[in-house]
Parts: sequence; structure tokens; C-alpha cells
Amino acid sequence: MQAVVFANGTLHLPPQWQEMVAQADLIVAADGGGHHCLRLGVKPQVLIGDLDSLPAPEVARLAAQGTQILRYPAQKDETDLELALLWAVDQGATHLDILAALGGRWDQSLANLFLAAHPRLRDASLVFHDGVQRLFLIQSSAVIQGRPGDLVSLIPLNGPAEGITTTGLAYPLTNGRLPFGVSRGVSNQLTAPQAMVQVRRGRLLCVVTPQEGLQALEAAKGNAAPPS
Repeated sequence: MQAVVFANGTLHLPPQWQEMVAQADLIVAADGGGHHCLRLGVKPQVLIGDLDSLPAPEVARLAAQGTQILRYPAQKDETDLELALLWAVDQGATHLDILAALGGRWDQSLANLFLAAHPRLRDASLVFHDGVQRLFLIQSSAVIQGRPGDLVSLIPLNGPAEGITTTGLAYPLTNGRLPFGVSRGVSNQLTAPQAMVQVRRGRLLCVVTPQEGLQALEAAKGNAAPPS
């Protein structure tokens, strides 16, 4: 079962976002993610969170169109996105595309990414999109789709990743090791339309940057305003 989850961060839509929404079995809004849904004309099945980031009239608009409202107290242990992801997985979602979860506050962005290692989410495929790149966790193996020349970075999390074997990448590994805290796995490249990554022990954060996305990022750097 596929789900699309709208978080409350800065929304940068990937080119295929409409296809994602059209193919989704579940659409979930985490608190202020409901605003993104309203702006895009997307109807979520559920709005979940403490709703401190969504004005009451927008909550009412979502309820009027049939969205289920799951309100939580503001004093809670989980973030709204964590609640949304757990709810989607409890409904049977196995693949979750997550939008508007990156950018803005570093603490929130990192906490959102690390939800991919949540014990109750580890059997699901979570893919984070920031409009240019996509990020996901590799815990045993993964097939990476793209085009030759796309950048692929493999970054160990919470310790070294060992027994790494890759195919379809410019700088291959065979039963290799990437220590935590080094940058060796950054900026590899696809040499074929798909690559395979296997890891025997540990976890890898995979970041895929298409060629056109890299060009957009470089252009954005060139257009940055000088300090005043």
C-alpha cells in the first residue's frame, strides 16, 4: 500500500508529485501539512497532530470535505510527522513518500530523516523528497533508479556500515566498509539506469541527486544574495 504524507515544513514539490498523489492509497497530512493539501487541491484522508500550526478555519475546511481529524495534545512525546507515519503504517502502508519534511530548522529536518530508523517503521520504505533530491534508508539492500550521471551518496548512520557491495556506480565497493563520520561515500555516480546496494551490517542514508537537480542547486548558489 502506498501513502503520501505532507509534513509541515517548506514545500518543494518533486516533478512527479501529481503521479505520487494519484497512485497513493492513503494521503496523510501532519498538522500544517493540511495547509499544503488545501493549497494544492489534494484531499487527505486524515489530518493528524496537535494542530497548533493550522488555523481553525483550515481545519474546518478539511473536516467539511471529509478529512478525518485526529487531534493530539500539544504536550506529547512524538512529533506530528511521527504520528502521521505511524498511523499510515498501522493502516497497512508499506511505501511512504514524504513531502515538506526537510528544510527550515535543522533539528526538525534531522529528526524527520531519522524516523526512517524508527522500530515500528523499519519494515516500511520511507522516501523523503525535497523537490530536487530524494533520501531514504538502506538497511539490507536497495535498487536505485535514475540515469547515468546522477549523484548517489551513501552516508553511514549510527556507526559503521560494513559488508557493502555495489553495482552500477562509478566507484564500486565489494564487501567494503564505510566508517561513521567520514565522507568517503559522498558524490558517487550512476553508470547505468539502476544501481544495486547491499549492506550486511549497519545502515546507510542514501541521497540521490538527478543531474538536472544538481544543475538547479548550482544555479541557486550562483543566485544567492550577497551579505548586507
